[in-house]
Amino acid sequence: MRENGRRFATPLAAAVVLIATFDVVFAVDSIPAIFAVTRETFLVYAANAFSLLGLASLYFVLAGMIDRFRYLNVGLGVVLVFVGAKMALADIYEIPVWASLGVIVVTLAAAVAASLLRPEPVARPALEGRS
Repeated sequence: MRENGRRFATPLAAAVVLIATFDVVFAVDSIPAIFAVTRETFLVYAANAFSLLGLASLYFVLAGMIDRFRYLNVGLGVVLVFVGAKMALADIYEIPVWASLGVIVVTLAAAVAASLLRPEPVARPALEGRS
C-alpha cells in the first residue's frame, strides 16, 4: 500500500508471508515421509514441489476430519510409527514400495471404517427431577 509516497505492508501481506512460510515448513516436514516410500531423487523433488504448490491445504482437510472420524488420529499415529520403523530398519531390510503403500492405505481405511461403525456417542442431557 502506498501512503504519502511511501510503501507500507498491510496485514494481508503479513498473512500471505505466513502462509508461504507454512507451505515451506510443510514441504520440509514431509521429506522423511517421502524417503519412507522411495529413495529416488526425482520423486522426492516432485513431491516437495507439489507440497509447495498446495498440498498443505490437505492438512486443513485432515484437521477438519479429526472431529468427524474419531479414530483417524490413531490411524495417522500408526502410519507415522510404521514410517519411522521403516526408515530405522532401511539398512537391515527394505520394505517394498507396494507393501508400504498397502500398509498406509489399509491403516487409514481401517481407521475411517472404525469411526463410521462406532460413531462418537451423543451426550444425553441429564433428566431433571430424578433421584
